[in-house]
Parts: sequence; C-alpha cells; structure tokens
Amino acid sequence: MTIRRSQVALNPIQWTNLPPDPAVPGSTGRWRYGEPSFVADYPEVLAAVAASGFDATMMEVLDTQTLQSYAAMIERAGLRVAPGYASIGLPEDEGLEIAPGSAEWARWFNPVRRKAEESLYFGLDTVFLAPMVDYRLPRWSERAAVGYLADRDRLLRQVDMLAEAGRILRAEGVRAGLHNHVGTWVETEEEIETVLAEVDPEVLGASFDLGHLAWAGIDPVAMVARHRDRVIDLHIKDHSAALVAENRANPGPYERVASQPFFLEPGSGDIDIPGVLAQLGDDFDGWLVIEVDQLHGDPDASARRSRGWVEQTFAA
Repeated sequence: MTIRRSQVALNPIQWTNLPPDPAVPGSTGRWRYGEPSFVADYPEVLAAVAASGFDATMMEVLDTQTLQSYAAMIERAGLRVAPGYASIGLPEDEGLEIAPGSAEWARWFNPVRRKAEESLYFGLDTVFLAPMVDYRLPRWSERAAVGYLADRDRLLRQVDMLAEAGRILRAEGVRAGLHNHVGTWVETEEEIETVLAEVDPEVLGASFDLGHLAWAGIDPVAMVARHRDRVIDLHIKDHSAALVAENRANPGPYERVASQPFFLEPGSGDIDIPGVLAQLGDDFDGWLVIEVDQLHGDPDASARRSRGWVEQTFAA
C-alpha cells in the first residue's frame, strides 16, 4: 500500500457537531457550522487541528465567509484543504414540485455550483456528494440505518438529483463520488447499489463513508472491493461492533444513537479498516478524511488519537 500521510485529512467535526446533553431531557445536538457566531471560533478549531499533527482539513466554507476570508484563515492555520461535502435533496421533502429545466430547478442546484466554485478555488478536483441530511425525515427522526420506508420510485427520483448534481460538477471539472449517509434516502446496500448502477461512473464515482456502511449492515471491505475502480475518496471512522448490532436490532432515531459513544477514531473499534485500505490498490491517489461524527469526550484528545493512527498506518 502506497498511501502517504499527505493523503489524509481531518474533518474537525468533533468540535462542531456537538451531541445532545444527557442531563437535559429532549435536548438535541448542535451543528456549529450552521451557527453564524461560529465564524469567530473557527480559527481556534483549525489551530487545534494543526496542533494535533494534521496538516490538512476538510474544506468547509461557512455561509458567513467568502472564499478569500476562508483562504486567509486556512493559511494562518498552516493547513491544506481536502475535498469538501456537497448534498442534494428532493424538492418533495420541502413540499415543492419543480419541473426540470425551470428557473426553480436551476436554483435548486445552486449549492452544488457553489461547492464546485469552492473546490476549484482551492485546487481540488473531487467532492463527496450525498443525499441531503434532513433531521425531519423519518429515517433520521424515527428509525435510522435500516432502510425505513424504502420506496423505489422515490429512490429513483433521488438518483436523478444526484446524477444532475454530478453532471453539474463534472462540467466544472470536479468529479463527484457518491457518499452514503445514514438517515438519508440512500443508506442501505440495495440503495447504494441502485444509485451506482443507474448513474454513469464518469458522472458519479464512489466516495463511501466506512462507518455509515457498517452502521447500515454493509461490509465495508466487500463494498470497496466491489467498486474499487470507482472509488475516489473515503471518509474513515470506526465503531464498536456490539453497539452497531445493538442499534440495528433495536433501531431508533439517529439522535438516540448519537447520544451513545458510537463514533470512534480509526483503530479504536471493530471496522476492518486495514482490509478496506488493502482493496484500494497501489495506484490509489485519493483522499482519506477522518471523521468522528459526534464525540463524547475531549476533541483535542480525539484528534491526537486519530493522528496517532495515521502515523502508525501510513508512510511519511
């Protein structure tokens, strides 16, 4: 395996995706990236990423930032940027009907165009592309990771959205990889395989999340092996197999799972990450983005543990 440490980045999500407070009944987590006030704290978070030993972070330009102000912040932190995350939802989930080719249709994809612009500004030519995470969807709020309320017609409508987003990105010179995410309309093995079968590989590659594969009952090693020629980048995290089994046997809301120490640093759980990496082949030149979705503990210590795994696993 010839993956180098320079191909590994950290998504600082352990500082930005805060879990529900167990001492407050009914509390929900906080997504600090979406809070306008977070722009003042962002430099401190990036400084912590650098202090942990990482020299690259996942691109995430805030709504309150310009490309120039984000670039200046990254430069001050002494970091490089790794591919970011784009998503596209279904208009029907917002109670909308949008005709292809209409002005409303064009505007629906504006966030995708912005992500292309951001990527190109920072010299990136790939992006993770996922269905929209929507906390109101029943797969998030009621039963996560088990394909709740599966519907092939709706899935094919989601396929159309992902394909259109992929075409928009490709036209700008950015290659999209399908990013599976529990709680969305593309979370099960059948749904992932349907998307990949329906969309041209030149339009949509594969940029899997290993943890969300495992949580959905999918073997990450087998999935990556099956789509080796299509894999662009990966999100890396770990889980306890016992907690995965418990939450799959008794599925519930995403937030219930997030209230447990479910997401772990690579090498701290039971996912066969070495087995996944072995499937990539010696010519893999993509990014591995470490992502501990929701942390219960010290984010600085978590980042240091993740960096320790990187240094044990990859050559300089």
